[in-house]
Amino acid sequence: MTFLVLVLALAGCSTAPQAKVAPGLDTIKAEALMADIKTLSADEFEGRAPGTAGEEKTIAWLEKQFREIGLQPGNPNGTYLQNVPLSGSISTTRESITVNGKPVKMNPHKDFVVDSTRYTGKVEVKDSPIVFVGYGVVAPEYNWNDYKDFDVKGKTIIMLVNDPAIPDPADPAKLDDKMFKGKAMTYYGRWTYKYEIATEKGAAAAIIVHETGPAGYPFAVVQGSPDEEKFGIQRPDNNMGRVPVEGWITYEKAAELMKAAGLDLAALKKQALNRDFKPVELKGGKASFTVENKLRKIESHNVVAKLQGSDPKLKDEYVIYTAHWDHLGRDNSLTGDQIFNGARDNGSGTAGLLAMARAWKKLDPAPKRSILFLAVTAEEKGLLGSAYYANNPLYPLNKTLADINMDELNVFGKTKDLTIIGRGNSTLDDLATEILAAHGRVTRDDPEPQKGRFYRSDHFEFAKRGVPAFDPDAGIDFIDKPEGLKALEAFDEADYHKVSDEVKPNWDLSGEVEDLKIFMELGFRVAQGEKFPEWKPGTEFKARREAMMK
Repeated sequence: MTFLVLVLALAGCSTAPQAKVAPGLDTIKAEALMADIKTLSADEFEGRAPGTAGEEKTIAWLEKQFREIGLQPGNPNGTYLQNVPLSGSISTTRESITVNGKPVKMNPHKDFVVDSTRYTGKVEVKDSPIVFVGYGVVAPEYNWNDYKDFDVKGKTIIMLVNDPAIPDPADPAKLDDKMFKGKAMTYYGRWTYKYEIATEKGAAAAIIVHETGPAGYPFAVVQGSPDEEKFGIQRPDNNMGRVPVEGWITYEKAAELMKAAGLDLAALKKQALNRDFKPVELKGGKASFTVENKLRKIESHNVVAKLQGSDPKLKDEYVIYTAHWDHLGRDNSLTGDQIFNGARDNGSGTAGLLAMARAWKKLDPAPKRSILFLAVTAEEKGLLGSAYYANNPLYPLNKTLADINMDELNVFGKTKDLTIIGRGNSTLDDLATEILAAHGRVTRDDPEPQKGRFYRSDHFEFAKRGVPAFDPDAGIDFIDKPEGLKALEAFDEADYHKVSDEVKPNWDLSGEVEDLKIFMELGFRVAQGEKFPEWKPGTEFKARREAMMK
């Protein structure tokens, strides 16, 4: 084959799928996106908080849109809704830590924060022995086990935030890319994992040592407000299987506690960077906690629609598009504007989901596999709607090829690049890179992989269960629009999670249009493909997917 023929052949491979989805791509328009964003972020939707009148208006409107588009109800029960039972709790806590009978002074909510996700009026832990467990990580793919054979059942465990920061043997000034992805955070570094492994090990309490650098956020973020209502999923066991007490402690207070027990936290932290580290008991250390909860139940909903696949053998397999419809609601204590409209977060993604639905409906024939459009609730409360779906899927996860997530899309103009959070985790990233190249665009890596952004949006709940997930973010190389980058940066500084997240005069949805076209081509290639997308070797979700597919 000559070079010219080879180039033409490769070009044909890239353009053929694009031609097949062209009728759908042509429907994705900035005007329609803007209209939907304006509706979703209107004051009458009251900030779209779960369990409020704002939710009722939002899900009714979304259901109406899916019905008018002509999509089937996504729930096998014949509706467009999946009920998501949530719980709310406001906690009052008391804690006491002693070493050899002497109290270590703890300033509640200042240097020590505890809580419980158990849905019960009162949780108590009395005189629990205290154990330092390093990073609290069990990672078979790295031959790493911080617990060894040590039994922490009924004990209070204290662990370091983030992954083990293993120096590169060839250059100790850098981190070893072969261990916990070097600078990038893996799921083992997320606080959610640390509480999950504490639950699995039967601990009575799990306390994370906070450090702003490794965590990526200050202690104020975990402090929150003492009278803030916290949300969870209302599980059949009232979450009684969860570790009873979860919390955070400042590094300084943890060092003080260790010193009282005759230990040096800095030295322990260095020891924890070795595979042979073993848990260290704080001799004479005892911890007691009381958490009293004011409880309420909340009925919320995911909104789901389906486009039936055209292949009789493959129509029971699915590609999912997700976007969270919820935002922060309203705060009546504020003077002036009280509504968190959430125009970009995540009116832009929800409008994108509707644009995807309209585009896919235009394809004739429909794709071989079915497409699910899933607008999830309570992302802002901890990815709860997506977590509920992933644990109670309407369609089997071993028949779910991928999740493509849309959260805070680009509303500031066209870019040459597209950021892929967690790039390199799965073959979805390779496929997206190929599609972008066919459009003269490039991929951009997450500029701050140490902050673990891959684990902070709805796609992650699918990844955690083993389903390959794609997490795009706005590019920064704006085309003929240098002010685009300034506008993007200004949003993060001035508008993110503030009442000012509203549609602005400088918005330019041409960038969102172009990105949505990439997401559609990606989904089409997956829906038509001969094989399922796969996690890359070394990724913490690969084993889960392989076990699921057996």
